[in-house]
Amino acid sequence: MSRAGGFLSVLLAAGLVLVPSTAAHADGIRAQQWALEAMHTQEAWQTTKGEGVTVAVLDTGVEADHPDLIGNVLTGEDLVGFGAEPGDRAWARHGTAMAGIIAGHGHGPGDADGVIGIAPEAKILPVRVILEDGDPSRAKARSTRGNALAEGIRWAADHGADVINLSLGDDSASAHPEPGEDQAIQYALKKGVVVVASAGNGGEKGDRISYPAAYPGVIAVTAVDRSGTRAPFSTRRWYATVSAPGVDVVIADPDRKYYEGWGTSAAAAFVSGAAALVRAAHPDLTPAQIKSLLEDTARNAPAGGRDDSRGFGFVDPAAAIKAADRLKPGGLRSASYGGKYFGSGPDASGSGDDPADWAAPLAGGAGGVLLVAAVVLWRGRRASHDDFR
Repeated sequence: MSRAGGFLSVLLAAGLVLVPSTAAHADGIRAQQWALEAMHTQEAWQTTKGEGVTVAVLDTGVEADHPDLIGNVLTGEDLVGFGAEPGDRAWARHGTAMAGIIAGHGHGPGDADGVIGIAPEAKILPVRVILEDGDPSRAKARSTRGNALAEGIRWAADHGADVINLSLGDDSASAHPEPGEDQAIQYALKKGVVVVASAGNGGEKGDRISYPAAYPGVIAVTAVDRSGTRAPFSTRRWYATVSAPGVDVVIADPDRKYYEGWGTSAAAAFVSGAAALVRAAHPDLTPAQIKSLLEDTARNAPAGGRDDSRGFGFVDPAAAIKAADRLKPGGLRSASYGGKYFGSGPDASGSGDDPADWAAPLAGGAGGVLLVAAVVLWRGRRASHDDFR
């Protein structure tokens, strides 16, 4: 099904660098996934790999036939209704990358090839709410904000999502809280759905507030590198909850090749996978309890326990699962508005059902997105953007 209502477009940087998977050793991709060891996934997997949990990926769509995702992608919803289609180069690249980080299971003998996610036995519920940067239809966009994100959050909450991944954001100069989006997030939280969002990629551009990361109750994720140091691009704001890998991240693509990129989008996807593991091990915990567990068990905490760069520290799903054994479900509620940062927001403007009712770019320049090229995997050369258009 598809509906051509107002929706949100996202800017994805074009400089992706790739190497054909056939050029790598069988374990080449897996060896590049430094986040697996950093996040203590092997320890967490002794308890669960995410079976029984559904993670909704609100993004550009997900390539369900990717070898690393076959069998893990449920039938979702397209709230865009036009633009690129399966098979087009501008179809589902970002969403597929996020799905692979969350629930990729690899492929080949023993699933030893390709990308494996943090919760490889979780299911992905794809909800298309944005367009890829390279989608020609984006040229038609008007600078009005649509309602697809709010609709997508509600749809996911009503169709079995346990966790909602929002690897997107608006941190433009005009970004502000949208009542409909906030209400949709509160609706999902009240239904027991954990909501995770990227903190934003504006760390070198003024650290502007990014939405939906700044809404109450959201687990907002900043990006760090292999050493645990804040990535320079990662936005620093009061809403930062935890940090996760966001530099030199290996991602799967619908073209069956693998790319290396960076961004708080990737960091958010890693934490969505972590939340899925905690939910699988302790299905009765509330979103607020899971958020608190991830905060309380984070490693490498900043001086004083928290800062705006890395939140409470580096996410550790194995530690959170263990700590959850000492908790009883219920009794906690998601955060509500605080007068210092949030108000009722502007009056909600009507959003028509015409496909031309576009949104301001959710990324706000380079907002909460992934996918800016670093280096070619397994090759020591750089390549121009023209190689990938």
